[in-house]
Amino acid sequence: MTARAQRLAPWAVLGVLTVALVAVAVVVVPWSTYPGVDPMPARDFTSAQLARDTAFHADLRVWTYPRVALVLLVTLALGLTPAGGRLVAWCGRRLGGSWVATVVGGTVALTAVTTVVALPLSAAAEVVLRRYGLSTQAWPAWSLDVLKATALSAVVTALGLVLVVGFARRWPSGWWLPAAAAAAALVVIGSVLYPLVVEPLTNDFRSMPPSAQRTALLQLAARDGQPVRDVLVADASRRTTAENAYVSGLGATRRLVVYDTLLRRADEREVELVVAHELGHVAHHDVARGTALGALGAAWAVVALALLSRRRWWWRRSGAAGVGDPRAVALLLALLSAGSLLAAPASTLVSRRIEASADVHALELTRDPVTFAAMQRQLAVANISDLQPRWYRELLFETHPSPPWRVALARAWAQQHDLPAPPPVR
Repeated sequence: MTARAQRLAPWAVLGVLTVALVAVAVVVVPWSTYPGVDPMPARDFTSAQLARDTAFHADLRVWTYPRVALVLLVTLALGLTPAGGRLVAWCGRRLGGSWVATVVGGTVALTAVTTVVALPLSAAAEVVLRRYGLSTQAWPAWSLDVLKATALSAVVTALGLVLVVGFARRWPSGWWLPAAAAAAALVVIGSVLYPLVVEPLTNDFRSMPPSAQRTALLQLAARDGQPVRDVLVADASRRTTAENAYVSGLGATRRLVVYDTLLRRADEREVELVVAHELGHVAHHDVARGTALGALGAAWAVVALALLSRRRWWWRRSGAAGVGDPRAVALLLALLSAGSLLAAPASTLVSRRIEASADVHALELTRDPVTFAAMQRQLAVANISDLQPRWYRELLFETHPSPPWRVALARAWAQQHDLPAPPPVR
């Protein structure tokens, strides 16, 4: 390959991936509009609920926003100065000096640094969750969760960076192509293994015991043409009072999980509506959709990273010699962290569209907009969901439509289908 072709190849592949990513998003993401949906929080939630919601999120944001900013700033400071590279090199020397040990040790150290720096803010946020009754954890259990999350993040990140640096050492000018393919493959593998490897680290699961409710849920799934072998109950109550259900995994690892907190507090019909929403994700193959988008996005990010790495400025700032230098780990993490934040609006938009489509599926399956709205209110109050998110919070952080929007969706859907509409609470 000529020098000119080597320069242009990443641009060509990035263009192809961009077209593919946009095309897949257009095809698989439900971009439907919902006429008649007019969310009015004051109509569907009491003054006390709105006041509690506002107070909770104001108290929480005092700690969570600075935590996000601090982690990003520390990551950038380590990546855009020689400090991060020196830390990585120091870890490598302590672990024998091989490039693999340097990448792994450096990644673990950098992940630990950001966790420790943010720990006071994380602990303060946990105090807020306890004050409002959302957290049920003692400090030892909370600390163990932080340790598990940090270790998992370090392991997954180290695996990816070992591949990137290894490919760059083997193919200095063409490393980005196998690295992009590997990144996409890791996303797919992660989706398959997540229920088997990651979820057991945070919760214990048991089959829902035989009961009228279990039978009703299995019948609901069969009526939807999405038969499931089992309904699993997660012991979420050891950690939180929040209520939830979800679908995860692909193929043989797909599973439907319900929080024990939901089963304890919601009535049986409301639980059915929650499960109907999750069945919408199954019917629409949403995990597969998200995996496809994630795989393409990961490949796109690697190729974009390769193009950015051509700028000598990065290497002068970081002190590393190039992507094949293990000390580059700090810079690569900084660029990927910044990229993740920039990609957040697109990611949350896609997620909100998918969730809205699953809501419509639940309404069509159950034809019970009144209970659907009651369920959304129940979940919103129990989880202290943001009832009035500002546009920038929705843009960056909200993966689900707001509860008032979802109640308004049920009301609009009921009117369109000549069914009883959910009444306002006041």
